[in-house]
Amino acid sequence: MKKILITGGGGYIGSMLTTELVNLKYDVTVIDQLKYDKSALDHLYFNKNFRLINEDVRSLKILKQHINKNEFIIPLAALVGAPLCEKNKKEAVSTNFEAIKKILTNLSAKNKLIYLTTNSGYGIGEKNKYCNEESPLKPMSLYGKTKCDAEIEVMKLKNTISFRLATVFGASYRMRSDLLVNNFVQRAVNDNFIDVYEPNFRRNFIHIRDVVRGIIYSIKNFDKLKSDIFNLGLSSANITKIGLVKKIKKQISTLKIKIIKNKSDPDKRDYFVSNTKIEKKGFKASISLDQGINELIQVFNNNKKKIINNF
Repeated sequence: MKKILITGGGGYIGSMLTTELVNLKYDVTVIDQLKYDKSALDHLYFNKNFRLINEDVRSLKILKQHINKNEFIIPLAALVGAPLCEKNKKEAVSTNFEAIKKILTNLSAKNKLIYLTTNSGYGIGEKNKYCNEESPLKPMSLYGKTKCDAEIEVMKLKNTISFRLATVFGASYRMRSDLLVNNFVQRAVNDNFIDVYEPNFRRNFIHIRDVVRGIIYSIKNFDKLKSDIFNLGLSSANITKIGLVKKIKKQISTLKIKIIKNKSDPDKRDYFVSNTKIEKKGFKASISLDQGINELIQVFNNNKKKIINNF
């Protein structure tokens, strides 16, 4: 039974990944303070192959206790998103960058590390050109910078894989409604209205279940993927913000849309992304935006539980 340590395993991606790995009978240890949703992992405590360490991932003592007990290390704990990192700059650096360095310095030869970063590091891409793994990184925010800096450290080691994630969407045990697709659908359901600025800004997207599938694929095919960086997104989901809103309107026909002019997007990302490299290695994201939008409409219609976002 493979032993896996996940930091931030109670988060948006972490809670879904942890659940799938436990269901697949991996031995999973999570280090997480459960800052935003104390109940995100409640459904797992029954399982003997799951344990939660309710501690701060920046604790060197805690990391040392658990890293070498596990074969795979998946460090997901982070302050996620530009607004949160700007608000908590020191914590962003200590969690997103320095904690990763602590993990790396305590790895042994048997450890394999799978790192998730953001493709927001590409910043503003060229018109009519897709960003690939060779494209220059030009992070526009402290969040993007901490993740790019951590990736540089991660890739100095051979037993590592880095995934540059597209913007994630879909339902999770630890739900977030600040991510672009989730946010637009929530506003469509609750207000029947979406105002859009910078409507032609481009993004790539991926469903959270495809992210989980991609990580599990990398666990099973680690030697084929190791020592390399891969964009991880849905190739058919390279789309503008207005294109996304129109997809939502197809499913909520009464939705009112307003284009806001003379207002700039604080998140300056504008690019399309190529996922060809990981697809050639045998993994392809497959859950469509339409399917995810349908899922989210049902979530926001039927569950009025208050969602605590990162900021």
